[in-house]
Amino acid sequence: MVSSRSYIHHNEEHEEAVVVEHIGKTFYLTREGHLLKRLRNRAHQERIRALHDITFRIQRGEIFGILGPNGSGKSTLIRILSTLIIPDEGRAWIFGHDVVREDMIVRRLINRVSVEASFFKKLSPVENLMYGARLYGLSGPEARQRIHRILRRLGLRETSYTQPMENMSRGMQQKVAIARAFLTSPILLLLDEPTTGLDPRSKREVQSLILELRDEHDATILLTTHDMVEAENLCDRIAILDEGRIVALDTPDNLKARIAPYPEEVTMEDVFMALTGKALDTTGDAILAHA
Repeated sequence: MVSSRSYIHHNEEHEEAVVVEHIGKTFYLTREGHLLKRLRNRAHQERIRALHDITFRIQRGEIFGILGPNGSGKSTLIRILSTLIIPDEGRAWIFGHDVVREDMIVRRLINRVSVEASFFKKLSPVENLMYGARLYGLSGPEARQRIHRILRRLGLRETSYTQPMENMSRGMQQKVAIARAFLTSPILLLLDEPTTGLDPRSKREVQSLILELRDEHDATILLTTHDMVEAENLCDRIAILDEGRIVALDTPDNLKARIAPYPEEVTMEDVFMALTGKALDTTGDAILAHA
């Protein structure tokens, strides 16, 4: 197995894990509200500007959070960095590799957890994870050992390891999705609302594992979340996205200091409301999340 770290450009410039410069993305909808996949007739369809001139940098080893209301473009941005969709403007690099021109290399450097996890539903967690491990070149014995360790770490009962995924709750399936991402020890982990649907104890277990990956495995993490406490507790810096634009980017303490003379008296939810003028909608990025 080729280590993902062998693809990092070893110089000071690329101690930046992620560089995003002037990214823009537009989607077109049919009159029925469906995404238009083909180029023809776009002039007569509804145009939705999902991202406007997005620019930021993430340092290696940083946990970087993105907060935003429904439709703000969080999932669209994650999908661009995951090489799943191509931006209309701007460029992005993962450890010095262009996400469009060097997409195959970028895919070896990242792993992604989406709020909408996909599996072979008839197979068990172990079978699904073994399939994923083979795609990354992990051997059978090594993969099985890692799988059992991560599933135990996430609090799954051993009796569930061999049960079909279709019989598991939404929260349990999300834990398996998280285990799949952690399995390969990626150097950049893209977490798109990873704790959605989890009970409070499971949330804490996942959050603890995120910190462990950063501290013990040299992982850089980009996290989108609707949980303000989660963002404040985990993230070194937070970008607030509204209507496809970054309206603020700073540490949690500095963001709170922007809206009150005594930051200890305000919460990240207060910050979010003050900077966007909106309540946080927990339904996700709707149509654009599936672009």
